[in-house]
Amino acid sequence: MHTPKMLVLSGLMAAMALGAAAQAGLQSRLEAITRTYPGHVALYAKNLRTGAVVAIDANRPVPTASVIKVSLMLEAFRQVKAVRLSLAQPLTLTKANQVEGSGILRILTPGERLSLRDTIALMMTLSDNTATNMVIDAVGLKPTNAFLAQIGMKNTYFYKKVFMPAAGPQPADQKQFGLGKTTAREMGEMLERIYRCDLGNRSLCREMINIMRDQQDREMIPRYLDDADASDGLSPIADKVGELDAVRNDVALVYTRSGQVVISMFTYNNPDQSWTPDNKAELFIGRVAQTIVHAWSPEGLATSIPHLLAPAKGIR
Repeated sequence: MHTPKMLVLSGLMAAMALGAAAQAGLQSRLEAITRTYPGHVALYAKNLRTGAVVAIDANRPVPTASVIKVSLMLEAFRQVKAVRLSLAQPLTLTKANQVEGSGILRILTPGERLSLRDTIALMMTLSDNTATNMVIDAVGLKPTNAFLAQIGMKNTYFYKKVFMPAAGPQPADQKQFGLGKTTAREMGEMLERIYRCDLGNRSLCREMINIMRDQQDREMIPRYLDDADASDGLSPIADKVGELDAVRNDVALVYTRSGQVVISMFTYNNPDQSWTPDNKAELFIGRVAQTIVHAWSPEGLATSIPHLLAPAKGIR
């Protein structure tokens, strides 16, 4: 005779078995998709509600391109919390920090002043390289890398300023990775730290996420998920992209109707080195993200995020 307790236990075990089967199915689908792709792929994704993880080559060090800027933002906000910096403090644009590539500060007149917060926003939403160099001057790469080591990120490192010679001796692997290195897993864990607010100040954590939700490049993880464009306000996808000729990367905290999902994806040695919206690596990242989100949240993205809609108030 089955007691109610036994029936409940049986139901739980059946549900767990179904969940494990679905998880294995998603992993298999992603591996099959990846096998058809001509470049190299590193992927880590985690369902923050269930704890389920899918991963492909997630522990291999990879070139970050501009994705490494997430670590600089996190260290900047850590120093703000410690009252060593203020988000309102002004940074001055100098000719020495103006470099080519993405962003708008390279074409502005030296001497312009922006707040640290606004400079970080340009670094993250437009991947502004000049803004990044300004934030590096304010925050420092030495404390940034020390913090990464402190939190156990053994394979994540921010080497130098963007498009500028290194200020001193570099690790032997700098030439291999360029601006920065990480693994798909470690960068995914960094986003989870921001979501959990390990920093310990919810206003600051909310501000970091909201900055990332205003990402202007929507061609990778958001491509097949978010119908809104960058002018429509904050997205339910908080992400940071990184691009080089043969590199396309995107890491994101995705707010879905079924809970939050982290997707950390890196592609390198890509045959398609075009700088067009239909770059094959960007299309591929979009399809992988779509597969993951549809598996974990068939209902799609969250339509509202009440606890994140308002900008943070009263931040130092």
